[in-house]
Amino acid sequence: MGKLLEEARRILFTIILLLIGSSVFAQNWYEPKRGTDTRLALMDAIRPHVEWQLGKPIQFVVDNLRVSGDVAFAALSPQRPGGGKIDLFQTPAFKRGLIQPDFMDGTAVGVLYRKLRKTWVAVHHSIGATDVWYSDYVFCLEYGAVIPEWCS
Repeated sequence: MGKLLEEARRILFTIILLLIGSSVFAQNWYEPKRGTDTRLALMDAIRPHVEWQLGKPIQFVVDNLRVSGDVAFAALSPQRPGGGKIDLFQTPAFKRGLIQPDFMDGTAVGVLYRKLRKTWVAVHHSIGATDVWYSDYVFCLEYGAVIPEWCS
């Protein structure tokens, strides 16, 4: 029954996309510039999650950052300050048995954010994902404006 319901949802999502048209996901996002309050708030929203797993301190290299209205997406490469590489086998998450570095795509971080009132919240995130997890239609319904290439 669960697989049938899941397939029905996928079909319904496809029909909705066809009816609405792909213009819904046209690029209408922007990248917050370095030093802006928005960019700082987005990094601060994900930092505690990443530090809890990879240890402190963390510095982010921003590979991709997009904001549209009250949603945002980030693809980040965490490192130690000054560019130091993070050894996944020495992280708190590995020591807790929460990650398996041999089955991860390094330390790459993917984040979907939502702005609640005046605060950016990292609602969904992954570290070392080996797939494009946010391309699922469920995420596309809410975050399609900032990840249009994965939602068409």
